[in-house]
Amino acid sequence: MPSIGVVLFPGFQAMNLAPLTAFEIANLVVGHDFYAVTFLSEAGGPIRTSIGMVVDTEPFAGRCFDTVLVVGSIKVGPSAPGLIARLRETAATARRVAATCTGAFLLAEAGLLDGRRAATHWAHARDLQRLHPSIQVDDDRIFVSDGNVWTSAGMTAGIDLTLALVEDDLGPEMVKGIAKNLVVYHRRTGGQSQFSALLELQPRSDRVQTVLAYARGNLKNALSVEELAEAARLSPRQFSRVFREETGQSPAKAVENLRLDAARTMLEDGRHSLDTVARETGFADRERMRRAFLRAFGQPPQVIKRNARHHGASQGA
Repeated sequence: MPSIGVVLFPGFQAMNLAPLTAFEIANLVVGHDFYAVTFLSEAGGPIRTSIGMVVDTEPFAGRCFDTVLVVGSIKVGPSAPGLIARLRETAATARRVAATCTGAFLLAEAGLLDGRRAATHWAHARDLQRLHPSIQVDDDRIFVSDGNVWTSAGMTAGIDLTLALVEDDLGPEMVKGIAKNLVVYHRRTGGQSQFSALLELQPRSDRVQTVLAYARGNLKNALSVEELAEAARLSPRQFSRVFREETGQSPAKAVENLRLDAARTMLEDGRHSLDTVARETGFADRERMRRAFLRAFGQPPQVIKRNARHHGASQGA
């Protein structure tokens, strides 16, 4: 039975516990307690989260775990020396070490990321790189696996990380059922971007949200202002005004960003030709897609596809 030691500390962010559900659901799918999860802290006892919830923990006490998983916090600062010492000792005997979100800072303090690639929440990536220059910080990855050390971006990316750990143990077919149970569309590969065009738009009204969902699901269409206005049940003039007020972008610019978002995801997936990506995301042809990628990312689609392929190969090495 793989044992999971989850390292907690005062003020950790409760969202970091959500990814542990992947282990819980894995036990249900397998039909028995395949994973055993233990909450750890420097001295044991109750540990309070940043929002006030309390979690009971056990002390490290020289125990060994198959996987050691360190959680993150909203406010990042130096950790207790005793905690780092216990983490270092426990990690030395573990098969795998992982961190969600800013938990990467604790792994870095323990010297466990020296000379390795790592991910963390994009808002803290620059600080991680500055404080620990020996680490190759990738500020735009969902998660990174370097040897037996795994790190993820913030918040929900931790679910992608734990699903990847389960897949490492039980295989891809098993993890598909677990992901379905968790009501996530699919397990995102580590090489995918942390950023999303839909997140950046953040419309206020249900009407504009509905239009964006329509556009995202119909990228093959021309998606003219008239078509989008009809989906919003507004006149084209009213729709353009409301859309810009809520999103700060014109409909045409937002649609291009949605196309870019979808195209980049398909390229990073690595299974599609450039012609297929251009057709499926509504760019119509490779040249139009190439020009849009150069404007948005400063790189042509071929480079992003190649980088994702190299990243995937190094993850599996």
